[in-house]
Amino acid sequence: MSTSDIGSDLLSGAAEIAEFLYGDRNRKRHVYNLADRGVPLFRMGGEICGRRSVLANWIAEQEAQALQKARK
Repeated sequence: MSTSDIGSDLLSGAAEIAEFLYGDRNRKRHVYNLADRGVPLFRMGGEICGRRSVLANWIAEQEAQALQKARK
């Protein structure tokens, strides 16, 4: 990924992350809870941030793990 692509991949602020994950900007508290549970989010200054690509990959990994457990 080039540095010019990072800006378009970056989600800045809990409201923007909540919209990406839940389709609802008002679910900011859920984003902070996810960050405490190890979801790949980070802080830049005082603002919580994430990358669309990283979060999408993380979700896909969670789904794959759940399917593997369900098949056992």
